[in-house]
This record gives sequence, C-alpha cells and structure tokens, in this order.
Amino acid sequence: MHYVILGAAESGVGAALLAQAKGHTVFVSDQSPIQHVYKEKLTQAGIRFEEGTHTVAEVLRADEVVKSPGIPEKAPIIQALREQDIPIISEIELAGRYTKARCICITGTNGKTTTTLLTYHLLKEASYSVGLAGNVGYSLAEQVIEDKFEYYVVELSSFQLDDTYEFQPWISVLLNITPDHLDRYGYSLQLYALAKLRIMRNQDSSGWFIYNADDDTIQRYFQAALRPVNQLPFSLHRRPDYHLAAYYTQEDRLCSNLSPGLSLDGEEISITASPLIGQHNRQNMLAAVLCARVAGLSTEQIEASLGTFRNADHRLQPVGTINGARFINDSKATNVEAAWYALDGIRQPIIWIAGGTDKGNDYSTLVPLAKSRVKALICLGVDNEKLKASFGGVVPLLEETQSVEAAVRRAAELAEKGDVVLLSPACASFDLFRNYEDRGRQFAAAVARFADDETNEESGE
Repeated sequence: MHYVILGAAESGVGAALLAQAKGHTVFVSDQSPIQHVYKEKLTQAGIRFEEGTHTVAEVLRADEVVKSPGIPEKAPIIQALREQDIPIISEIELAGRYTKARCICITGTNGKTTTTLLTYHLLKEASYSVGLAGNVGYSLAEQVIEDKFEYYVVELSSFQLDDTYEFQPWISVLLNITPDHLDRYGYSLQLYALAKLRIMRNQDSSGWFIYNADDDTIQRYFQAALRPVNQLPFSLHRRPDYHLAAYYTQEDRLCSNLSPGLSLDGEEISITASPLIGQHNRQNMLAAVLCARVAGLSTEQIEASLGTFRNADHRLQPVGTINGARFINDSKATNVEAAWYALDGIRQPIIWIAGGTDKGNDYSTLVPLAKSRVKALICLGVDNEKLKASFGGVVPLLEETQSVEAAVRRAAELAEKGDVVLLSPACASFDLFRNYEDRGRQFAAAVARFADDETNEESGE
C-alpha cells in the first residue's frame, strides 16, 4: 500500500516510520515548515517528504492517508481526499493494527495528562512492561515498531479519536466533558461529546470503560444500557443511584470495587501519601487507581506508588516552602477554568499571583472563591486593569508588579505559616515571558532563592 502522511510532527513522523517498517511506501506532506529533529528522522529513514505546501496530485495518490490531529476536517486537502473517497485514519488507528499490547486509553477535557502520567507511574513502579504514548508527546506508532511493551498508557484528545475506526482499547477512561474546541465540532457540544465517546465504541465484554458518574454531559450522551463493555463508574461520593466502582469514604481514603453491584466488599486505599492537590485530582486518582486495579495491582503497590508520583511541571506543582508557607506553581493555568480548579482545590488561606495576557477572560466564576479563600492578590502582568476591576473590591489586599522576584518576595512577606502562595495566572504568559513554562521556571527559581536565603540566615551563614 501507498501511505500519505499529513503533518510531520510527533504523531505524523511516528506513523510514517511505522508504515515504512511494515513494508509500505510512504510520502509525508506538511503545509508548515518541518522541525529539524523530525526532518532528520525522515531523511535517515529515506522517506520522501515536502514542507510548506501540500502537492494535491501527490497526496491524492494515497491508498490511505494518516492525518495529524491538528488538521481540521474543513482543510481543503481533507475535502479533496473526501471527494475521492480516499480513507483517512489517525496515527492511533494505524498503531492499533500492529500491536497486541493492552492499551489503557485516557481522554477528557481536563485532567487527562495527570491521569495518564499517574496510571503509567503506578504500573511502571509495579514493574509492569509499560510504555507511555499519545497526547503526552510520544508517538504510539513509533513505539509499536519495536512493540516491546505488554501495556501502553495512551493520552488521547478528541482530535486523535476522530479518525479511529477499528481501534480497541483494553481499558478506556472518560474523565469529563466540558465545552472546548467546539469550533472543530460545528459549535455542538453533542458532536464533541460523541467524539470523546469514540474511545469506547469498539469495546466488548473483554474491555473496561471507566467514567465519571458526576459528569452531567457524560450522563446525557453515554447510552450505558446499550453497551456490552464492563462499566466502572466513579464518583467523589457514595451514590444510591449508581453501582460505583470507586468513590471516597473519607477525605484521604477511597473504596474500589471491580464488581460493582455484585459485591459489597470493596478495597480501601489510602491516598494520604499523594502530593496531588484539588478536587479534580481526586477524580483523576479514582480513575488511575481503577486502571491499576484492573491491571492487577495490589492495594499495597498502589499506596506505595501514589507517594512517589510527581506530576508534570507547572501543574499545581509544589516548589518550596518559605516561613512555613507552601509555594505552588500552576503556571499552566492559562485560562479561567484551570485557575478555578486550583483555587477550589486548596483549603488553606491563599496568596494568589495572577495575570498576564488576557484572552477575553470572564472572571465572574472566580469571584466567590476569591472572596472566601484569597487573602491577597498580586497581579503579575503588564496590564492588570481587568483583574483590578474584577477583584479590587473582593480580596482584602491587591497589589501589582511586573517582576516574578518582587511577586515572590511580597507573597513571602504577606503569607503566614500554613498559608499557600499560588501562582495560577488564568492568563497567557506572553506579556512578560516566552511561554507558561518560562513563567513557571522563573517562579520556581525565585522561590528557591528566597528559600535558600532563609536557610542561610537560620544557619548563620
């Protein structure tokens, strides 16, 4: 067969390498410039490619096309392929044809990266042969060339699921569905929800579907009674209307039961050792623990590994303590919803550092949380007028700065022992920083410097 791969980043290049490894001819086409690292991979493999354009005649020679997730359905090249009835699949669909490994696939509007990394960590710590792939930045197709793992934990966006047809996860996880990327789905929440639910549509009685019973949109669109798959709903609370597979019995204890409805004897698991913060992470832990239990991990293995997990940088990441106040880097919170999760998840009094490039934000949902939990707001941005207007009369103290160093110093002065200093900007970073990672790194470095100064003073240096 002759494959054309559209898009030459991680997923596209991985698909090209796999297709070639399986004996097919391959041509790669990217309308944008191709990054040097990917160009080198294609050149070394002897795969033909073009960049900066799609040569339509060349693309239409394909027997099958693998489309990168970033390319929308309305793109002219996709429309041209549809007119010719040339099949279009995703990298995930291609990879699934060539692996016998058990795939644990995780999707949702929010929390999928944390849940994917935690599930992978639990299995890896238990010495399982497991790979990490998908939206976390590693091509599943490229790993399937060697196919050396017995399990893959795969983060999947709705875009990656759009062009799957036969792909069959062993475990599928749906964390939540909130309006996002609706421009790709005709501004229809139903179409977006159905794209997410593609994750489990090929599963049968040998598979497991783990989903959030507290999510209204999942309830609306998931026809539970019609599916042959083993269903494992989870909730933050015990519910009389559900045979739950996992729920919390106390703040730091959850109960899991892989035979919900058939047995009352669940396994109690302590999450005391987990460094994860917030209600949404409590949901993520329920999902990851259920994945681990289905995979056969014991309570002891899960409890031990929860304590050694470190989440991706810049996501509610503890970065130090100064004078008994904890400093948390949530620089990845570049929108209001992400900041809401952070403020909602922290029970201690908060010194909140926010601001940056406003993306037309509506801060009204944050006002009740700011009123009840925030002692002071430090605005870190070039233009803070909207934050000042939204929170000036809500928080007891509001100050401005354009320096991370000054923000950390002032937060340390204002914070008392037991408080939390939270960088959760609710804004993009481009006014003062290269990106959210740069912002988070500068914040963590400033905290480390002040923590060092404090240590040096105490030791008399």
